[in-house]
Amino acid sequence: MTTHLDPELWSLIRLALHVGFFFAAAYLLRSMFDARWATELRHLPRPKWSARVPIVLLILLFIGILVYQATWQLIGTSRPEFIAFMQLHDRRELNPAHRIQRGRILDHRGEVLAYSEEILGQVYRLYPDGPAFAHVVGYSHPWFGASGMESVANVRLNGGAPDGLGDWGKLGRQLVTQDKRPRGQDLTLTLDAELQRMAFGLLEGKQGAIVAMRPEDGAIRTLVSAPSYDPNRINSALFQDSGPGAALLNRATQGLYPPGSTFKILVAALALEQGFSGTLECPADGFTTSQRYRKIRDHDYYTARKSGSTWAGHGRLDLPTAFARSSNVFFAQLGVRYGHDAFFAMTERMQLNRRIVLHETPYGDWSMRTGEVRRLDASDQYGLAQMSIGQGAALVTPAHMALLASAIGNRGLAVKPRLIETEEPAPLAYFMSTSVAERLSAMLRQVVISGTGRGIDTPRLAIAGKTGTAENPHGASHSWFVGFAPAERPQLAVAVLVEHGGYGSATAAPIARDLLLRALDLGLIE
Repeated sequence: MTTHLDPELWSLIRLALHVGFFFAAAYLLRSMFDARWATELRHLPRPKWSARVPIVLLILLFIGILVYQATWQLIGTSRPEFIAFMQLHDRRELNPAHRIQRGRILDHRGEVLAYSEEILGQVYRLYPDGPAFAHVVGYSHPWFGASGMESVANVRLNGGAPDGLGDWGKLGRQLVTQDKRPRGQDLTLTLDAELQRMAFGLLEGKQGAIVAMRPEDGAIRTLVSAPSYDPNRINSALFQDSGPGAALLNRATQGLYPPGSTFKILVAALALEQGFSGTLECPADGFTTSQRYRKIRDHDYYTARKSGSTWAGHGRLDLPTAFARSSNVFFAQLGVRYGHDAFFAMTERMQLNRRIVLHETPYGDWSMRTGEVRRLDASDQYGLAQMSIGQGAALVTPAHMALLASAIGNRGLAVKPRLIETEEPAPLAYFMSTSVAERLSAMLRQVVISGTGRGIDTPRLAIAGKTGTAENPHGASHSWFVGFAPAERPQLAVAVLVEHGGYGSATAAPIARDLLLRALDLGLIE
């Protein structure tokens, strides 16, 4: 018959053994210098001081190790980093840190997204919606560590705060004595669970991302990346997949994609800031900066050629009309017209080539990438023309495109994106002037009324936005839509990316429309 020690008794025995070991070692060290030893060994030649130094250093090193071990084991539970380490790296069943019932993670309405439950004496972390929230909530696993908010907010979820030493001491006593089950603090996110679930469903069977946020305060209502994974079933195979369909990649905040025609928003802002008010000739045959390079042409040219007909071209276009029709020829010329310095000054103003922290604690942070816009040599006019239509050396994240739409909707001011409901809104930067933002808003609305986005115009909601079809060297084009609603006083900005989705007007734009209408039904848009 096999007998098992009670876990509480075993913890006390281990504690007693550590204490006994410390004092026994201290006694042995003291005895080494006892006078009796000196008497018994007085007939031996007295070693020179140089010979004693290694022995003394070895003894001091041994004492230091013992002291560190003692403080780590005896008072380590008063340290947040010790408990986090024990949770993530000590897999033993008797590890007391595994008995913490971590705080719940909630959406802004109080719906539970993650919680702890004791099953047969063990505490497990459970995620009711599985993959739908995985890239935000993350996972907490004794073997595979933690990710997302589970990692960044680990201290709070465990029940402590960086300055709450008293609370940590109380938590430590509970872990050692086990007289009470330790419980963590809840964490409320800005996400809306219903909208998040719908967004996840809209990307079913696809690869891509959806980000929706409030322009006025930066609250992220939806942050979805697909494909996803189930945080209830973490295994080693998940970490071995590094291919293009990797489930662990957060495409919303870390995925870099050519923006296609959605980047014309930036170039249009540059032109408006520079006072552009004229027209440009947009011939059917296209535009190039040198006969050495292939001509940049509009979509209508290729559609006509595919059908065996000819296209006369747009002729002369002003900025609003070119924006609504998404003319590549117009915007390629426009970018070259203002030059490298003005172009890259605008990308810097819009925070590209940076990281923006979404949540930060003394024990880690979670940030989003904005994009990578490689500065070209001043002589590379064709490269600048390509970037002006969202191709070439320009890459962005879906999260940043949602932030750009939010800045336009908030009269030019970008508010720092946030995921924690209790965090105060904070301004990030003025992406453009108020007057430019207002004119851009009107142009974005016209895109949906009569331009490339007219297929999603609905009487229920005045949607403003820009479609995009980004050429992709690895397959079919990526599909984009960036916008907000309602157009006259934006309350929710959205960015939708569907990898290999084809035309933005056919794939990404309908997804954005359905999401915004659902937000209207949920009261997220008045």
